[in-house]
Amino acid sequence: MRCIVIGLGIYGENLARDLTEMGNEVIGVDFNKNHVDAIKDNISTVYHLDSTEETALAALPLNNVDVVIVAIGENFGASIKTVALLKKAGVKHIYARAIDKLHEAILQSFEIDAILTPEQRAAEELASELEFGCTMTTMPVDDETVVAKITAPAGLVGQMYADLDMAQHFDLMLVAAARPRMRRNVLGIERPSHALIDLSDGTKEKVEANDILTIFGRRKKIRDFYKSYTEAGK
Repeated sequence: MRCIVIGLGIYGENLARDLTEMGNEVIGVDFNKNHVDAIKDNISTVYHLDSTEETALAALPLNNVDVVIVAIGENFGASIKTVALLKKAGVKHIYARAIDKLHEAILQSFEIDAILTPEQRAAEELASELEFGCTMTTMPVDDETVVAKITAPAGLVGQMYADLDMAQHFDLMLVAAARPRMRRNVLGIERPSHALIDLSDGTKEKVEANDILTIFGRRKKIRDFYKSYTEAGK
């Protein structure tokens, strides 16, 4: 995939790096020279320009990318004007970051592909971490059910994956498991990553410390499961 990320602050910079890590061609854009310099060696191409100026925006290959992501968060007006100019230029696929409900409502009027709310997602994940007592990422399915990614609790380390009968004891489904590793991105830069563990024959793999488990089920059941095996590992 080829994409443009406009706005290379903390969120935009990390997004651009992650997309590059996944093998995508990323073009970064920012009006702040410091932001441009900070990432220029880590993604494909970087432009130092003002995206609120129509003539400057025209210098970008807008019609030769799969998606344009407006990651501007600090400047409400710049975000809105940039999206408006992208729509005027006929860009087909636009994602944009919203920093509050008003910003989100205005972006909705442009009928873009997706509105990103990272601050809201971060708050939800922090609430989940406080609730479960561990670092985790969750995707709500309904009010009670989630898909959760958690680090394997200490009490599981050394057990065979085939013996983790989560369905019987906790009414949970183990969807996948992954193990930390280092990986080089398309620019040859080494970064932390994860390798999927083959669970087709669970008798061949034991749980290791720092394995990441992806689990489907009710929040309360996942909390009970994690706490049960955390206490068992003490």
